[in-house]
Amino acid sequence: MKAVCKNQFLWIVLIGWILAGVPAMSQPAMAADIEGKLPVFIAGSLTVPFKAVSKEYNKHYPKVDVLIEGGGSATTIRKVTELKREGGVIGSADYKIVPKLMFPDYADWYIVFASNQMVLCYTEKSKYAKEVNADNWHEILPKEGVMYGRSDPDQDPCGYRTLMVWQLAEKHYGVSGIYKKLYGAKGDTMRAKSVDLIALLQSGDLDYAFEYSSVARQHGLKFLQLPEQINLSSAKHEAFYAHAKVSIKGKKPGETIDLTGEPILYAVTIPKNYPDQKKAQSFVEFLLSEKGLAALEATGQDAVRPAVASDKNKLPTALQKYVQ
Repeated sequence: MKAVCKNQFLWIVLIGWILAGVPAMSQPAMAADIEGKLPVFIAGSLTVPFKAVSKEYNKHYPKVDVLIEGGGSATTIRKVTELKREGGVIGSADYKIVPKLMFPDYADWYIVFASNQMVLCYTEKSKYAKEVNADNWHEILPKEGVMYGRSDPDQDPCGYRTLMVWQLAEKHYGVSGIYKKLYGAKGDTMRAKSVDLIALLQSGDLDYAFEYSSVARQHGLKFLQLPEQINLSSAKHEAFYAHAKVSIKGKKPGETIDLTGEPILYAVTIPKNYPDQKKAQSFVEFLLSEKGLAALEATGQDAVRPAVASDKNKLPTALQKYVQ
């Protein structure tokens, strides 16, 4: 498969393997000589899952100090590409921005390993909490005094996916103007990444927040299960999702990247310029192993089984057995 693959083909391959019951591969080999610090830059929504994976990883590699640093996926990638920081592993909440921001200078492969869906979180103290549902949320949010949160689309995929949900809602519910009413309104609150909204929601400063379902479960948040037609979770609705389009900042000042709605898929890669490739590969290998995926799923994060490579031939040899 080419690095920037067609979405439809990717999902056909994924569904085929899932239906065929292809199992995750066996456990990674242990290496006593792997030690030292390993910086892992990831999407904020992966913080809880990757901490769980790291805990299990350290049982096999006790001499490695895994330094997890969460942030918006685009911001996370730019730590390597623009700030020139050494990152051993990159975990993005959207596989598409890995090739767009990292290829060809900083990476030439990625592996799709997890999926998610958009939900609308709230609390018992949220305004209209007893009335809101999957059919009327777009009528509740614009009401006077209602505060709702989203993350910055230029930094965090959850941010531009929120805007996609708003666009798709107009078509799904047959109601024009939803996006215009919500975007930039008095109640519209934006933060750098989606997990930054959790404290505001819990404190009552926000009534609602758009999050991933995994994040909502990890933090014990109440949430609305949005219709499949707009929650970006299903390959069945990929053609409908494609009606949503958002532009974000590109590699250079003044450049933009145009993004189209599609099912949510996470990707992992290793920057080319990281000096200890063997150590970074050991972590990704463990992540893709049965123990790694089990730790991931135990936190409420859905895994893609088996994982899918952008180009299997470009993967490090140690990782090739974990993808199909």
